[in-house]
Amino acid sequence: MSTIESQSQAVGAGVLVHGGAGHVPVERRAAHAAGCLEAARAGYAVIARAGSALDAVQAAARVLEDLPQFNAGTGAALNELGEVQHDAAIMCGRTLATGAVASLPGFKNPIDVARAVLDDGRHVLLVADGARLLAERAGIKSVDPASLITEAARVALGRPSGSGWAGGTIGAVARDREGHIAAATSTGGTIGKLIGRVGDSPIIGAGTLADDTSCALSATGDGEGILKIGLARVIAIAIEAGESPEAAATKWLTKMEARTEATGGVIIFLPSGTCAWARSTETMSWAYASERGEASGA
Repeated sequence: MSTIESQSQAVGAGVLVHGGAGHVPVERRAAHAAGCLEAARAGYAVIARAGSALDAVQAAARVLEDLPQFNAGTGAALNELGEVQHDAAIMCGRTLATGAVASLPGFKNPIDVARAVLDDGRHVLLVADGARLLAERAGIKSVDPASLITEAARVALGRPSGSGWAGGTIGAVARDREGHIAAATSTGGTIGKLIGRVGDSPIIGAGTLADDTSCALSATGDGEGILKIGLARVIAIAIEAGESPEAAATKWLTKMEARTEATGGVIIFLPSGTCAWARSTETMSWAYASERGEASGA
């Protein structure tokens, strides 16, 4: 059984991000932490201008999607045919408005397409061509899918371990000055995944959740295990029942591994202004930027 590491910090209004739970080599960890801090600062800049938590997590996620060291946007993990297919979700804790996309090809910032689903308001989750059509109607331009593929992603696909899950999914949670919270998650999924595989990231209550009555949460790790447990929802229920975010995350990451052998991590923001993060993996890059300071690590 893995050891759970967790931390929490009272930060007020701010943004907390993760760059994925996994096993990042020591020499790459500083770059992952630096990328997370860059994203957290971009998200907090929105809040500092009196922007919403929803806009802040979108801004933070866009930065992480553009950084090739993470498994989202540019540099995302490749499926069994060597293609990029993105999953992403974004949720507003104040209204429960939600947008998610899955098996999305050819868009530089999948979180923008998820936001377009949210803004359209008719549905929560669109997949494949349906997500592409809505994006185009919203004025979001597609890109050459080859432009999203990095050499590192090609190398990872060719390794014997390519059938395993990929650390590097990205996520953001935030609290704005009005006390509202939001969450966003974006990923390329597992390395070598089957065509049409959808992971936990775009599934509300599994990889992503935001509700002003409990918490904002973004998960990362073994998506199949996170889906089976409904990780975000069970942690949120525990927090609603009075558990601390650290205790709730530790309990359910432990139960998830015991029942499914899956490991992973979560980041959490409470409406009270406390943020927390926990992982059962060797690494999970993270950073926060807030009215009370900033920090990062891996």
